[in-house]
Amino acid sequence: MDLELPESAQIVRDGVAAVAARYDHAYWTRCEEEHRFPQEAWDDLADGGWFGLNIPEEYGGGGQGLLELTVANEALTASGGVAGTFFYVTTPGFGATTIVRHGTEEQKQEVLPALAEGKAQFCLALTEPDAGSNTIEITTSARRDGDDFLIKGQKVWISNVERADWMVAVTRTIPAAEAKPRVAGFTLFLIDVKEALAAGTLSYTPIPKMGSNILHSSQVFFDDVRVPAHRVIGEVDAGFAVLWDVLNPERILASGGAVGTAQAALDIAVSYAKERVVFGKPIGANQGIQFPLAQIKAKLEATRLMAYKAAWLYDQGKPCGDEANIAKLLGAQVAWEAADQAFQTLGGMAYSKEYPIERIFRDARIGKNIPVSEQLVLAHIGSQQLGLPKSY
Repeated sequence: MDLELPESAQIVRDGVAAVAARYDHAYWTRCEEEHRFPQEAWDDLADGGWFGLNIPEEYGGGGQGLLELTVANEALTASGGVAGTFFYVTTPGFGATTIVRHGTEEQKQEVLPALAEGKAQFCLALTEPDAGSNTIEITTSARRDGDDFLIKGQKVWISNVERADWMVAVTRTIPAAEAKPRVAGFTLFLIDVKEALAAGTLSYTPIPKMGSNILHSSQVFFDDVRVPAHRVIGEVDAGFAVLWDVLNPERILASGGAVGTAQAALDIAVSYAKERVVFGKPIGANQGIQFPLAQIKAKLEATRLMAYKAAWLYDQGKPCGDEANIAKLLGAQVAWEAADQAFQTLGGMAYSKEYPIERIFRDARIGKNIPVSEQLVLAHIGSQQLGLPKSY
């Protein structure tokens, strides 16, 4: 890639890539098949301080921004740790980014040093069974009880709750039907997961799924989880703006991970196309193989630029919602197209577990649905950027 990144981002890219190179495709495939958290890779990244990149230095972090974090995620996934993108989305993304931007000093002192050392993990509890992408309609409630709040409700597809020390929980302190405007009445909380599990007020059930099994995705149940008022993130009833400031980085980080996924799939396909000889020549000499891979390369480079632009805008404190959505859309598309074309390039061997394409193929597909569906991103672009009538 010829783009001249800031020196800080180049150092991050090279540093994370050096760590990731110790863990080959076979390692990530074993973790996936065993439904096992890649503890060794996590510990190595933590020892290098790569989870504290976007945490200020006074809390033990690297004092960098979302651009460096996006580059780190890309480097990890490009090495083959495709599902490892959850490392950066859940803990530095949901955790550090949220608390650095919106946490109180007490919350920062309590959470950030451990995150910077890789000794604490995070999850985000947002999606609900009956609301899905229609966040306005969530029903998980938080009600006052003296100096505390009691949270009651249910979430679904919550990643990493089984390992999380902390959770950012999105609730309604004013029901949707009573909120004026409708985005009013949201409140975000910082929940001590281990404490709530021990109290028996928080529970979860893992959801069997087709891929990305290095982390569980779970249904989560809140049965009057008690949270002190000092663990409100932002302001009571005014959490919707905070939420968007959580979701934009999530989409940007997901885009960076998708670029890395596309790169991993493309590298495998190109290597195979050079080595596989049929009818007396490498199959990569055939335009039917070569041109689709060239298309992937072109789309990958364009998507990388959009991901970096969105991250840069976020770091500058500028509006980045449009760019974050476009980066997420393009990232999901190119990751899926790259995995699909790599599958086609390898032919029947792609179906074999001898090659990692079957794993990348499964992991890449979910990006078109999460963290926001392709259709909703297109609806956003159509209505918010093109000025077309809303379809929902």
